[in-house]
Amino acid sequence: MTEDIMIEEKLKQLKSLFKEMERALIAYSGGVDSTLVAKIAYDVLGDRALAITAVSPSLLPEELEEAQKQAVQIGIKHELIETHEMDNPNYAANPINRCYFCKSELHDTLKPIASERGYPYVVDGVNADDLQDYRPGIQAAKERGARSPLAEVGVTKAEVREISRQLGLSWWDKPAQPCLSSRFPYGEAITLAKLQRVGRAEIYLRKLGYQNLRVRSEGDTARIELPPEQIENFVITTDLLQLVKAFQNFGFIYVTLDLEGYRSGKLNQVLASQTSS
Repeated sequence: MTEDIMIEEKLKQLKSLFKEMERALIAYSGGVDSTLVAKIAYDVLGDRALAITAVSPSLLPEELEEAQKQAVQIGIKHELIETHEMDNPNYAANPINRCYFCKSELHDTLKPIASERGYPYVVDGVNADDLQDYRPGIQAAKERGARSPLAEVGVTKAEVREISRQLGLSWWDKPAQPCLSSRFPYGEAITLAKLQRVGRAEIYLRKLGYQNLRVRSEGDTARIELPPEQIENFVITTDLLQLVKAFQNFGFIYVTLDLEGYRSGKLNQVLASQTSS
């Protein structure tokens, strides 16, 4: 089976899933995965599909704005709710299963809404590749009855992007943007002030033209991660003194550049080292 035929078959299966659901509420972050789910759900169900975005300090305002614009382009009904994971000390302490408490808050909020409004299913954007990584949030979602159509059909991240491209979604190549809490090493407490300074730092770099990036926060130090092939140009063309001053105004004391470069899930490598030791 060729790649194109395989993708076509998976898209057909996704549409069949939503047809069977009849009504669905989508946990919609605005990322490429959940946006594809929202697009297919709307194409199949129309007004019987509802996308809901959780608003909290761990979501960049710019990401929320993009999510709203994408929902308008798709045509799907879109609502915002507030979640309060920061009020949970189990979340704020930033343990290795922090994401479990985040998704618990999300789905404990979405499930009653779905029930009250007659949506038999809450679905998310978890894809097949996510199942291969350490994602405790997936467990929390499953415990609360959420479904993951992309994972059920075996759609990988690369296939998410290709299907999105074929469906004409202009954001098909949008960089992954997990919540801001993922920028902190496990065990370092998360506060609103820390989330805000990380968010401002990443926005600063995006305005310089860098999109696929992370600003990791360790204590008072900001560690910038960029794709390896962009590091040399960044050092040569960026006014580093001005950047440091900006980051210090955001609340950091030290600013560093990770010479290994950006790699998704890098902070999880400490878990692998602990397991092997």
